[in-house]
Amino acid sequence: MSNFSVLLVDDDQDVLDSYSHLMAIANVRSKALLDPTLACGNISADWAGVAVIDMYMPQMSGMDLLEAIKAIDSEIPVIVITGHGDIPMAVEAVKKGASDFLEKPINPPELLELIKKHLSQRQVYVEQKKNLTRSIKKEIIGKSAQMEMIRDHVAQLALLNNHVVITGESGVGRHTLAYLIHQLGCYERDATVIELDGDQIATLEQLDSTLSSIGTGTIVLSQLEKMPEPLQQHLTQYLLRQERLTQKKTRLIGIFGQNPESLIQNQQLHPELYYLVSQGMIEVPPLRQRPDDIASLFHYYLKQSCAKLAKPLPEVDPHYLSCLRSHQWPGNIRELRNVAELYAIGIVKLAGQDRIHHQDVAQTPLDNLVDDFEKQLIEDALFLYAGRVNDAANYLQVPRKKLYLRMKKHGIEKDNFKSRG
Repeated sequence: MSNFSVLLVDDDQDVLDSYSHLMAIANVRSKALLDPTLACGNISADWAGVAVIDMYMPQMSGMDLLEAIKAIDSEIPVIVITGHGDIPMAVEAVKKGASDFLEKPINPPELLELIKKHLSQRQVYVEQKKNLTRSIKKEIIGKSAQMEMIRDHVAQLALLNNHVVITGESGVGRHTLAYLIHQLGCYERDATVIELDGDQIATLEQLDSTLSSIGTGTIVLSQLEKMPEPLQQHLTQYLLRQERLTQKKTRLIGIFGQNPESLIQNQQLHPELYYLVSQGMIEVPPLRQRPDDIASLFHYYLKQSCAKLAKPLPEVDPHYLSCLRSHQWPGNIRELRNVAELYAIGIVKLAGQDRIHHQDVAQTPLDNLVDDFEKQLIEDALFLYAGRVNDAANYLQVPRKKLYLRMKKHGIEKDNFKSRG
């Protein structure tokens, strides 16, 4: 974390010296930079400080620096310093996210008052965000860089109470994130959340009834593009009217299974509605793109299932986890949870293979059923221990020589179960 609370950026050394002297008198820790291109390297999304930047600098314009700072964290307060009478420039900066502006020559007490105001607000915001992030870690499982970023986004969006768009494949946890954002962001105990599909809303009366019933709660709306075009336009106007009011508003969280931009191009999604709702964006990658999360998720659901069934937590061989890691997981987290739940009751489901199948017992001789079951048990054990016959024999509680004979009988080759890569 940066050990200063105010970042001062100006290409005039005399001005910087004056600012720094003012900060020292006010007992505010500051850092002064002549080169604006170095500014962003000195702050982070968790920085609890305020930036004071000049609009006219040769190496980098103040407007470009403002955008760069806001890209790190849109909530970092930025006070811009403009030339005397340059109000249009100041107004444009405020539109792009500046918290305040002052004209030269600067009134030191006025600058100090603005800094203290925004610094206090920023420190409260960062502390709330940290507390939320700690809570979110218990709800969003995974240690990958992608999930760290998502945790940070959820914490930020919960505090801002903005509309949100969540995209990703089915089964990645989009609705879980939506409900978490609602729960963390609602400070009214009676705030409600309802879940709808776009194709469930067919009339204007239905839409108005839903909007009036939710009040200051949250609507989690899937397949928004399936709402008829007139209803999408009506919802847009409703949200725009709320934007103009200062009172609390209905939050809309849109769930999309594909890129919303393509839906706009295909004229399925009203552009103004999408850009209004996408005040916050979370893209949840599929499980196959974040293998570092697979073991954590498997252990989490396994522990959860064992606790529910009052069963002891079984050991999990590292080679089995390695095999889970290499699986493509077309069903994403939903599929992984199913595998963990089966493991909790003693069924080792081989990733990528459907080991649970029905046989017509009446038409299958008992000896064949027994042979099939024995072969399956041996294959599962070899799979679990990556082809290590000794470990598989101990797991099946049979002598190693006997296991080799059974493997020969069923045509099972241990090399087919050894881990690769």
